[in-house]
Amino acid sequence: MVLALLICGLVVVLVAVGLFVFGLRRRLIQRSGGTFDCSLRWNVPAEPDLSGKGWVYGVARYNGDRVNWFRVFSYAPRPRRTLERSAIEVLSRRAPEGEEELALLSDAVILGCAHRDVRLELAMSDDALTGFLAWLEAAPPGQRVNVA
Repeated sequence: MVLALLICGLVVVLVAVGLFVFGLRRRLIQRSGGTFDCSLRWNVPAEPDLSGKGWVYGVARYNGDRVNWFRVFSYAPRPRRTLERSAIEVLSRRAPEGEEELALLSDAVILGCAHRDVRLELAMSDDALTGFLAWLEAAPPGQRVNVA
């Protein structure tokens, strides 16, 4: 009986520590500012897949001429993907359709992009989209920026 209570207590403590570390990591990512919620689907086929598969929820952070994208449900301190402003090409903009509406946040807008010959989709709120497009267009003189 004592062993069972000890094991249950240990499990509760481990779960609490795990949740605390998730929250702490997100706070550290957002500490420097310039962050927004952003789901990502990497290496997307030319025809959009409306099944909702492949979307990963994350947080993106502006970092000079880059956007660093972090998975929310991860302990990794480094970004999972880094997108360089000069290599991003915006191809399309659309609303979620089909089962995508269940996989994404309620107010999401999907931006189809290419980054160094890899097709990807970013889903973010309308406000975050406005900021992202403004950041893309604010590239220093002489840099090529393709916004559809």
